[in-house]
Amino acid sequence: MPNPDELRALERARLSCLVERRIAEADAIHAPDFVIVTPSGHPWTKAEYLGGIESGDILYRRFEPVTEIEVMLDEAVAVLRYRSAIEIGVNGREPGPLTAWHLDCYRRTPDGWQIRWSQATAVG
Repeated sequence: MPNPDELRALERARLSCLVERRIAEADAIHAPDFVIVTPSGHPWTKAEYLGGIESGDILYRRFEPVTEIEVMLDEAVAVLRYRSAIEIGVNGREPGPLTAWHLDCYRRTPDGWQIRWSQATAVG
């Protein structure tokens, strides 16, 4: 049976890659058909999301869990849920604070776990 701590560590590594703009590492963690729905309700594809981070149009200064990362897990699918503290700027805006709940769906591939869907809901 897969280990929940493995998924927690992978999610923390993913967030670190996004903040530090380590796009090649982030690319390996995100499935080809990855989609994130932002707190404002806009869906972004993998290309839009990672491309925006690479170009600086999406700028994370902080992105970290502030609650335990809860994991619901079986052999092929994992769902992670946690609250985060984020500092983000989009399209040239100065990064500002955001608190959000996240629901992330990972699936196991022959190469390991990859995130397929991510949903972020702003708090307050």
